[in-house]
Amino acid sequence: MVFTHDVLVIGGGAAGLMCAATAAGNGRNVLVIEHANRVGKKILMSGGGRCNFTNTGTTPANYLSSNPHFCRSALARYTPRDFIDLVEKHRIAYHEKELGQLFCDDSSKQIVAMLLAECAQAGARIATSCSVDRVQQQDTGGYAVHTSQGVFSAPSLVIASGGLSIPSMGASGFGFALAKQFGHTVLPTRAGLVPLTLSGRPQEQLADLAGVALPVRATSGKTAFENAMLVTHRGISGPAILQISSYWQPGQPLHLDLLPGRDALEVLQQQRTERPAAELKTVLSDLLPRRFALRLCEHWLPNRPMKQFNEPQLRQAADLLRAWPLVASGTEGYRTAEVTLGGVETREISQATFESKRAPGLHFIGEVLDVTGWLGGYNFQWAWASGHAAGMAV
Repeated sequence: MVFTHDVLVIGGGAAGLMCAATAAGNGRNVLVIEHANRVGKKILMSGGGRCNFTNTGTTPANYLSSNPHFCRSALARYTPRDFIDLVEKHRIAYHEKELGQLFCDDSSKQIVAMLLAECAQAGARIATSCSVDRVQQQDTGGYAVHTSQGVFSAPSLVIASGGLSIPSMGASGFGFALAKQFGHTVLPTRAGLVPLTLSGRPQEQLADLAGVALPVRATSGKTAFENAMLVTHRGISGPAILQISSYWQPGQPLHLDLLPGRDALEVLQQQRTERPAAELKTVLSDLLPRRFALRLCEHWLPNRPMKQFNEPQLRQAADLLRAWPLVASGTEGYRTAEVTLGGVETREISQATFESKRAPGLHFIGEVLDVTGWLGGYNFQWAWASGHAAGMAV
């Protein structure tokens, strides 16, 4: 027996639930197919359990894509304010942490409950623990989805299955395989918003400093982010590193400004004048975490009284503090990555409806597409915006 619907959504994450609620709200008969035992698992774990659900400063410039203009239309049609209105409608208390990042005061469970309530009110049905065996394009139009709970068909099929990041949450390459099945190009994927790993000598020099954090400005190529860095047992993490990881590629140089927002040379010159007898490690211990400052002076900087530094030597020390070269060997991979870079080529997708230009009635939304946001709520806003656009179109 085949169960017929107007719209089938594969994936019960942020984008899929938004799409389902929107489409059902427009009178469509919608079924969400989710292979896990419950929906919204990545929502639940996000933001330390408080869900960084949007960013008030969202613009297309906050996204990486081989087709950077693709995201403009959806982001303009469903803005952070629209999602905030939904959050306020459900009386969920929230706060801004930093840089426009909005979090629930209480729990990310509230965001999942809100989306489920919206789906229920609109009449969208959700099938959990429902694995997809295969998807077929029907001769009469539309799609048949063969699952562990039966065969479902609909003229509109939305793929909201996410990317490869955090496989322990159920992530898989399902959406990419399905895109290829229907003739789509899938651009190379890699882990994004992910800690960087060190190996060999760099790792040995820093491993025992695990837990030390400090503000830095991380630069790779022409891109830079200023925020905190955290030394880990395997390498480096923290917001600045997660951000730059989406732009950095193995083999590329990575430089860290250890005194962001300050002129390192000016600082050292002032210290030489005011504290000529103080050793460099003592001076740096007042500017940086002490253990980190001492390690710098063990391996990267000469430690001696400030009065013994001539101007060229002081400049050399300042240059290192301004652009400390760190040789990363790779990333922690999809295991801890927050997002997947790359994905379905957006030039083959309508930016208005998110419908495939290759297979009528097939839509792709959210992380499965080659659109990746910065850290700080941007990826959720992409999920809401793309899900809403497709939900309005199907």
